[in-house]
Amino acid sequence: MNRNRCIFLFLILIGICYRGLAQEAKVIDKVAAVVGSNIILQSEIEMQYAQYLAQGNKADDDFKCYILQQQLTQKLLAQQAAIDSIDVSEGEVDDNINSRLRYMSNQAGGQERLERFLNRSLLQYKEEMRPSVYEQLKANKMQQNIVSGIDVTPLEVKRYFESLDKDSLPYFNTEVEVGELVVFPQLTREEKQQFRDRAEDLRRQVAEGADFATIARLYSQDGGSAPYGGDLGFHTRDMMVKEYTAVAFRMKPGELSPVFESEHGFHFLEVLERRGEEVRTRHILVQIKPSAASLDRAKTHIDSIYQHVVDKKIDFYTAATLYSDNKETKYNGGMLLNMENQQSRTTLIPADKLDASIFTAIDTLQPGQFSRPAEFTDRTGKTGYRFTYLKSRTPPHQANLEQDFAKIKEAALQDKINRKLSEWFEGRRKVTFIDINQEYHDCDDLKIWLKDQDGTAVAQR
Repeated sequence: MNRNRCIFLFLILIGICYRGLAQEAKVIDKVAAVVGSNIILQSEIEMQYAQYLAQGNKADDDFKCYILQQQLTQKLLAQQAAIDSIDVSEGEVDDNINSRLRYMSNQAGGQERLERFLNRSLLQYKEEMRPSVYEQLKANKMQQNIVSGIDVTPLEVKRYFESLDKDSLPYFNTEVEVGELVVFPQLTREEKQQFRDRAEDLRRQVAEGADFATIARLYSQDGGSAPYGGDLGFHTRDMMVKEYTAVAFRMKPGELSPVFESEHGFHFLEVLERRGEEVRTRHILVQIKPSAASLDRAKTHIDSIYQHVVDKKIDFYTAATLYSDNKETKYNGGMLLNMENQQSRTTLIPADKLDASIFTAIDTLQPGQFSRPAEFTDRTGKTGYRFTYLKSRTPPHQANLEQDFAKIKEAALQDKINRKLSEWFEGRRKVTFIDINQEYHDCDDLKIWLKDQDGTAVAQR
């Protein structure tokens, strides 16, 4: 009898003993599936389903099938990662969990509402998540190893396109290439002083004994960390702006920093823990709001740049690189990238995916034209001025190699990656004992997992 079946029978015996000893007790957990020497508990699926609901999604029991399918995949990858000595650091786990919880809190409307929804504290939930997140990150690294180095040649792209059913080729709506030049108001030292004074006052309260976390929740203007008492979790030197890193990495745990300025405003921080090249900090932020005078100066500045570009005294790409305050676009000559297709770094963006204000600005432009400078507010709440540039507008069309090579190349690459992963999973599935609880046998997502080496159904409970 092989080792995996011994483990499976052992788990069944545990279940029989449990039922015999607790006939009148309420069952609070059960085995949803077995993968090799690992089990997937129903509680793991329920926890991920709770995350799914906390993110604002509608109740859908079929999603539990998808979760189990992902868990099966994850277990196989994680088992191989252990064999290949692939691991992840505690810092990576902390950062991932903190990022998830911040997103969930925002979706739920704050930390307290999320804790009520989860019926537990975030600290408790964080510890419950840790084993699953650790395994997931390890599985992700294993998957990256499997597909690393895969690429497609132009000939492979052409062959892939020719293999597609011509009657079902995708139809692309209008696409545009758009650039922007942004100018944010720059305040004088005197104009900034009131915000520094506010930060200094909050620091004084903490230094005199006020609870840091309470002050952060009440007054910090960093919406991502304030609900967590300002806690930013563990981070490395390259994860924060340079001003923050310079302060955080020269302090000892328990020390309170002076007030300092970064592009986000005035901060002060406390180091909570040091771990090698990682540091865990919490901070309080006071954002800098523009004055009327600074807005006027910004408007005058961008009007001047705009006129020089329109008069062709300087080209748009050079002007954006030299003068734009948007760091996400200035080093790309001001051109926006398609954020739904970040790997290809394409500047072609479906018109219906543009920010509404940018779409309005370019709607009446012809390729090569510029919109006039106008006031706007970015996604972080900063107010400034910008003008936009319409480089090209591609009319709706059916996919073809001439216009859509980059998209077709991406699809061909993804197809090649999927085939590689399918081959790997099929090979592992054939040599790994897999048992899925009868409750999930009607799930379409799990049909491939319900076949053994001979094509017959796996053992059912």
